[in-house]
Amino acid sequence: METHVLPSLPQEKASEFSSSGTGALLGSLAASAALSACGGGEGGSSSGSSSYVLPDPLPGRSVSLASMVASKAYPTAATNEQAARFLLQAGFAATDTEISRVRSLGYANWLQQQIALDQGVKGWDWLNAQGYANVTSTANFYDNTYPADYMAWNQLITCNDVFRKRMALALSEYFVVSVNGLDMSWRSHAIAHYWDTLCTHALGNFRDLLEAITLNPAMGYYLNTKGNQKENPATGRQPDENYAREVMQLFTVGLQMLDMDGSVKTSGGNPIETYSNTDVTNLAKVFTGYDVDMSQNVNTVIPQTGGGTRTIPNTAYVRLPLKLTTANHSSSAVSFFGLNGVPAVNIGPNVPGGTALATALTALFDHPNMAPFFAKQMIQRLVTSNPSPAYIQRVANVFANNGAGVRGDLAFVFSAILLDDEARAPAGLAGTEYGKLREPILRFVQWARTFGATSSSGGWRISDLSDAGTELGQSPLRSPSVFNFFRPGYVPPGTSLSAGKVVPEFQIVTETSVSGYLNYMMSVIYSGIGEYVSGTKVGDVKASYTSELATAMVTNATALVDRLNLLLCAGQLSSTTRSNIIAALNTTPVTGTSTATLKLQRVSAAVLMVMASSEYLVQK
Repeated sequence: METHVLPSLPQEKASEFSSSGTGALLGSLAASAALSACGGGEGGSSSGSSSYVLPDPLPGRSVSLASMVASKAYPTAATNEQAARFLLQAGFAATDTEISRVRSLGYANWLQQQIALDQGVKGWDWLNAQGYANVTSTANFYDNTYPADYMAWNQLITCNDVFRKRMALALSEYFVVSVNGLDMSWRSHAIAHYWDTLCTHALGNFRDLLEAITLNPAMGYYLNTKGNQKENPATGRQPDENYAREVMQLFTVGLQMLDMDGSVKTSGGNPIETYSNTDVTNLAKVFTGYDVDMSQNVNTVIPQTGGGTRTIPNTAYVRLPLKLTTANHSSSAVSFFGLNGVPAVNIGPNVPGGTALATALTALFDHPNMAPFFAKQMIQRLVTSNPSPAYIQRVANVFANNGAGVRGDLAFVFSAILLDDEARAPAGLAGTEYGKLREPILRFVQWARTFGATSSSGGWRISDLSDAGTELGQSPLRSPSVFNFFRPGYVPPGTSLSAGKVVPEFQIVTETSVSGYLNYMMSVIYSGIGEYVSGTKVGDVKASYTSELATAMVTNATALVDRLNLLLCAGQLSSTTRSNIIAALNTTPVTGTSTATLKLQRVSAAVLMVMASSEYLVQK
């Protein structure tokens, strides 16, 4: 069990929040339970300046995104609601400023501007600035993971490069490494560097990202590349196959051969397998000989409670790429693929380890499954759980060629997902099986960014929120396994979905998680996120609700709900839900002379009821 010392214990659970005078709030919230039974911003202005400076072409490219929207039916946002809808897919929240910017620039130009933004403060640097690299601190940061949680929430809530960070979050659920599965010193720094790696390459090239995560120390520990040794006939030792299997199954080609539109290829009515166990055994040899690089190691001897000492390295080794030790790398010949029209990959005996690795990763990158396999899952993360085959193929084609002959250009792939007519067309709003369940992480980050949440300590002390009964039921970089929080093909038991339809995020939805989310958000929305300091409960992360608490807004339930409808739901609340929320709020009238407490209660009740509605929970 982790002990939080500087910066204190984790925030209290939702049940621990209480406040005098909250009866009106709780009374208004009664309606939210019925609404949910089925399941830094201010928005609204349509005006905007056209003086935004755009990079042309995109950094490091010979082409821009202009050609991508030339044939699109919806290249610009005609309404604030359309702009907000785009922003909630491309980032984390809609704001007055960004709604205006999107309407002025058009979708492609907004993306182009975002792609050019600097990555900002990296998670690793933020941890160091907070003092978490101090090896002599009695807090034993080298053994704790709560700094990783603070880092992750800070990155998502405060970043300016929202497109990059949103794509990195999607990638973190594809190239999964979980801090829960890291058995090493400085786990928080290890996962911070992994996150930084995803951010660095999120708008770069997939091939570069694939190699970076393969040699990342956190991945090395998580999937056993670290310390993986060549075969030894004398002892019967064989290379560990964990990474070889997962890099194919989860990260590149998948289990079944695909057409470019994501359709499964069959033979005799049966799916054609992408690879065999022999392929795994051969590929595993490529990943032997790698281990952590301790060349910059500085040890510190730490006295232990009860006597004795412990030697702790500094943080450098969890940031340096895995290092090849030639003597531990397999010198055997390697052969994999070669069936179903996929060229065989043959790596001869005694090929240098670095060359073998480059050859294998390039073969995975060039595999015909790579484009549709990746395209479908990223569409699922950003837009809809059930994209049409034509949508998948259009995005897969961009993966294959960004328009200038470059394969795997992620900036163009992600832009293609968001600019596609299937993502932008209003028809999707009426589709009963269109869209996706909004992940708890996204709900929480959207709340924080929309309503100007700040951290009084500057430490963003938001801990692991994975508990489904008392918290969100999900927390960034804390997947329970390499298979992510949910599978891309998940179908709930006894579902009434149409044949072939899936709802991935529903895999983490239970009766417990539904009530846990509502109870937790009720406390967070009203009281913020607190923590214990010297035994006293104090607030740290709180929303300001500056615009919502303005007299003209807070006294007018209709105006307040309409504002929240735009910012949180992109205008997608049904007329019935909207009317029910307004009626619930009006049971407790608020005037300009009402107390600050009563005004905050009204805003908090309105926010919770919107965030509990099915129209909010299902993002379209």
